Amino acid sequence: MAAPTFDFDAELHRYQPLLREAAAVGPDDIVLDIGCGGGATTREAARLAVRGSALGVDVSAARLEAARRLAVAENVTNVRFELADAQTHPFPSAHFSLAFSRLGTMFFADPVAAFTNVARALRPGARLVQLVWQARDRQEWVSEISRAVGSPPVPHTSPFTLGDPAVVREVLTTAGFIDVQLTDLSEPLYYGPDPTTAADVVRPLQLVSTALDQLDESETSRALDRLREVMAEHHTDDGVWLGSRAWLVTACRGAG
Repeated sequence: MAAPTFDFDAELHRYQPLLREAAAVGPDDIVLDIGCGGGATTREAARLAVRGSALGVDVSAARLEAARRLAVAENVTNVRFELADAQTHPFPSAHFSLAFSRLGTMFFADPVAAFTNVARALRPGARLVQLVWQARDRQEWVSEISRAVGSPPVPHTSPFTLGDPAVVREVLTTAGFIDVQLTDLSEPLYYGPDPTTAADVVRPLQLVSTALDQLDESETSRALDRLREVMAEHHTDDGVWLGSRAWLVTACRGAG
């Protein structure tokens, strides 16, 4: 039997209403979704921008292919998806009225260059709204999973690079944004209906796969047993949930 597919939309669905409210997509908006993945957030934005449009960009061709299929199936006609790195992609200048991202901006090799490129693509005064993880040591999902499988070395592509508010403010200000605000959010993440499923679906996560790669066969078996035990500790009537903390970051492109 094939392993369950990791469902990012299900994992993050407690955060989605908060991001939706902050983005406040209007009927005339021209929207850029950075790191759109399977495109659920892009399609939602497109439905709200009834006289506008939404563009989702990501570096995963497979996820974009799925996003395009779903857009067709759902008859969302004012949405496009492009294989693109937002750090370097030649977006049209001063084109978008809104840019947003759900956990898609933490992996830039050069954050200042990336956000400068995004700022160029925005109209003066246009908003940037993004959800980013807070620091690694504030994530229950990290500490609990690591308790089971061990802690791998922190990779260069860490998802916590924008966890420090001072870093976020400095990066965005240097990139040409003003009115940078951070709101502290804390919502649980969903990992499946039962502990066995939850342990299976997290195996592709870098946190888990990198740790397991360091173990031999017997050690891996014991680690997976511990992972199921940890998930059982967090099993409730409506599934397995682990705590998390994120920053909701808002800013505006300056007039310059």
